[in-house]
Amino acid sequence: MNASQTGSLPDPLEDDRRTLRSALEGASHLLACLDFDGTLAPIVDDPDAATPLAETERILERLAADPAVTTAIVSGRALADVRDRIDGPSVYAGNHGLELVREGSLAVHPIARKRATHVDTVCAVLETVLESVANVRIENKRLTGTVHLRSVPAASRPIVRRATREVVEWIGGDDLELSTGKCILEIGPSIGWGKGDAVELIAADLPPDTVVVYVGDDVTDESAFRAVEPDGIGVRVGTDEPTAASASVRSPADVATFLRWLYSDGLALLESPPSATP
Repeated sequence: MNASQTGSLPDPLEDDRRTLRSALEGASHLLACLDFDGTLAPIVDDPDAATPLAETERILERLAADPAVTTAIVSGRALADVRDRIDGPSVYAGNHGLELVREGSLAVHPIARKRATHVDTVCAVLETVLESVANVRIENKRLTGTVHLRSVPAASRPIVRRATREVVEWIGGDDLELSTGKCILEIGPSIGWGKGDAVELIAADLPPDTVVVYVGDDVTDESAFRAVEPDGIGVRVGTDEPTAASASVRSPADVATFLRWLYSDGLALLESPPSATP
């Protein structure tokens, strides 16, 4: 029984390689979905300074160029932001899947679009309410908002959490919800939509025997792990808490190693699609 069934700590990926090999051997196509922060790029104090590891960029470009592979970035960042930070993938999902670009077409969740004014108002009010708190950062991503706590003094974090919750409830009511991540508070529309839904939409465009791999590091990636397991493989970056992913790696550097294995060994396991009949 794997982590996706028990919510336990996942197996290190090197110990679970047999499961991954088996999944690839039964497929003709690979969908590789990747979070950005904490997965392709190390977590940094200033989110604006986040950049993917050079080795990761190189191997991702090679994977994206292979016709048997579809690569997708699925990030909590705004779509325009994450697209500026990494090139190569054919699909991008921003704002936890509320924005999706595939085959040159942009789709935005209609309810999220309608509630964007609420998010804008919450972020503006929080800028004023939390002005006196050292190092707090309010990021307005149009469809969602993020309150960054990483550089906030520990003694001030409960104040930020309480004020954020109160402002979201006051302005958003039932239209907005507040969730937590690694040193962040996420403000977004309460519509039951997440990264897992975006991954399912992306996979629906691909051959039915596509194997889906999702790599991510945070609470917001759990819906994607649940979406791909057990037929696909969820890979959690970091192993400090239970997860729906069945495998894990320790760091973004290990993600680069995993992607290199996928390119050098994993793709050779895929079955060639049948030739068209003349």
